[in-house]
Amino acid sequence: MSKGEHLGELEELILMITGSLIDNAYAVSVMDELKASTGRSINVSAVHAVMKRLETKGFLRSHVGGATNERGGRSKRMYVITAEGKKALQDSMDIRVDLYKKIPGFSLNYSGS
Repeated sequence: MSKGEHLGELEELILMITGSLIDNAYAVSVMDELKASTGRSINVSAVHAVMKRLETKGFLRSHVGGATNERGGRSKRMYVITAEGKKALQDSMDIRVDLYKKIPGFSLNYSGS
């Protein structure tokens, strides 16, 4: 994985969340899911910055959605994960699994919390 393809922790989390939200991924929904899933609070401008960076890397694609009344007629920028984004997540997971396997006594039979 080259430097431009490397995912930082927050990038990886936001990329996974965006992929999981399918057709409802925009900065506020990603921010809310990040808080719900990890307990981690970040502001919406930080989410925007990370999503823009992921789009520049080719891991996300965006389009402007329709204007809504609840947003005062403003549109949302909607994001979807790309094939390159899915590959980056797969590569990241493969590296982590390989490293976990090297830890003596560590079990990969993880069922979550």
